[in-house]
Amino acid sequence: MICTGNNPKQVQAISEEIGLKLKEIGEMPVSLEGHDQAEWILSDYGDFLVHVFSPKSREYYDLERLWRAAKDVPIPPADH
Repeated sequence: MICTGNNPKQVQAISEEIGLKLKEIGEMPVSLEGHDQAEWILSDYGDFLVHVFSPKSREYYDLERLWRAAKDVPIPPADH
């Protein structure tokens, strides 16, 4: 998953909220990088990655370009 926050606090808040929601369903990250700098927070959950970027970093790294040939995988709705 790739998303963007408008400022460092928002980047951190998005990453933290995603982490809390995943923890509720038993998912814990294998690793977490970049939280203090909040330019690009990478959360590795083994089977999937969560990238939360600042606008500047998202434009610079342009992961969508690197993965443009990748297959889209739909996310099924939660069973609540």
